[in-house]
Amino acid sequence: MVDKSESATWQSTLQDFGRPLNEITFLVIDLETTGGAPHLGAGITEIGAVKVRAGEVLGEFKTFIDPQHPVPAYITELTGITDEMVFQSPTISQIFPSLLEFIGSPEETVLVAQNAPFDLSFLTFAARAHGFEWPKYPVLDTAIIARKVLSRDEVPNCKLGTLAEFFGTQTTPNHRALDDARATVDVFHGLLERLGSHDIYTLEELNNFGKKAKKQKSPE
Repeated sequence: MVDKSESATWQSTLQDFGRPLNEITFLVIDLETTGGAPHLGAGITEIGAVKVRAGEVLGEFKTFIDPQHPVPAYITELTGITDEMVFQSPTISQIFPSLLEFIGSPEETVLVAQNAPFDLSFLTFAARAHGFEWPKYPVLDTAIIARKVLSRDEVPNCKLGTLAEFFGTQTTPNHRALDDARATVDVFHGLLERLGSHDIYTLEELNNFGKKAKKQKSPE
């Protein structure tokens, strides 16, 4: 569960000023963790990120993270990540400077994630815990976009695996950070093509499109 302050932070960042989507640098990020909530003691075990602009991959970032506690057996079964794989890896506090450098500034980079509140909750929690300032990046959530542009006749749900199969991604999601980030890149590009059919070509238009869809969907 993400606390309200964290949720407000990532939601409020969708406030840009008409930058064309095909000119924006997007940083698609995925985390693997030891559980579902950082405030309950779960930690990050792996970070994968892909930087793209205009359909071109500009760079990739991948690292294991030592969560400084054992990886639960059910997480190992799900992800294949073991204690031995993260042992002696850098801690999140050690990796933060290089991660922030790779992401870039909020003025130039928009974050993209599948179920963004989950990933952002871990990153912002870790930033606060270790004395880093987490920049107010604009954030796009592929699951939210998919719910607005894909029908139930096309996909039964908006899970990453379902969307990856629908768009025929080159990488199959497998609960490993970089592979899931790569799959999310292909899903995101597929969603951008769909947005074009709605005459959505800028970040501002995407934000307004989301607000209109939400109002229509929730008459109460």
